[in-house]
Amino acid sequence: MVPVSTDGLRTNSRRLLARILRGEVANIAFGDLIQLLLDLGFLETGGRGSHRVFTRLDVRELVNLQNENGEAKQYQVRQVASIIRRYNLNLKESS
Repeated sequence: MVPVSTDGLRTNSRRLLARILRGEVANIAFGDLIQLLLDLGFLETGGRGSHRVFTRLDVRELVNLQNENGEAKQYQVRQVASIIRRYNLNLKESS
């Protein structure tokens, strides 16, 4: 069972967000990064094979992730961190 904080968000997403914003981009589980994007309000809108594409209405860029042996590629984690900073995205209470 995944721990859930009192506001309904996954504790793992909060920890992962803090971790990647500190620049720790190695050894990020692919599934954890996907859950973070979903918790940030992104929707999965496509992908084929090992690729997954996510969008959010107020974000101009597409987020393209690729699973490599169960982990997200480091440059893609850096891109996610950059988008989070650029658009000042935060985890919100789940609806």
